[in-house]
Amino acid sequence: MSTTDQELLRLWLRLFTTTTLVERQLDSALKREFSSTLPRFDLLAQLERAPDGLRMGELSERILTTGGNVTWLVRALEAEKLVTRRVSPTDKRAAIVRLTAAGKRHFASMAQAHERWIADIFATLSPDDRRSLHARLGVVKDRVRSPRSTS
Repeated sequence: MSTTDQELLRLWLRLFTTTTLVERQLDSALKREFSSTLPRFDLLAQLERAPDGLRMGELSERILTTGGNVTWLVRALEAEKLVTRRVSPTDKRAAIVRLTAAGKRHFASMAQAHERWIADIFATLSPDDRRSLHARLGVVKDRVRSPRSTS
């Protein structure tokens, strides 16, 4: 293995470990303060951005999880009256999920806390470092999304 390959593997491991640690910290804080989880937060965030609601398949694509996981999450959130699920008026096979008024309020307080936690996590980086890291990770993200990345 070349030095470059070793550096690339170390970079991947650093990125993966950092992401995992941040996710764990956020998930733990959501559990502690809201009796919730990061996947629930992500699903609510997607619905908050889509006032007309989203199909179950769209939710699955947006939060990068399986349809089964989305179904389980939506059922739990429905039981708590945070979301509603209705048959699509244009496609009777599809369900549209929307935030309820209670869901909007609940998500707003979670989002406010989430923003504080994220600010705290990245506070050690200067604004220039944050912009630079964001731009460089964007390049990697584009590479992974491109069809040539599987060759």
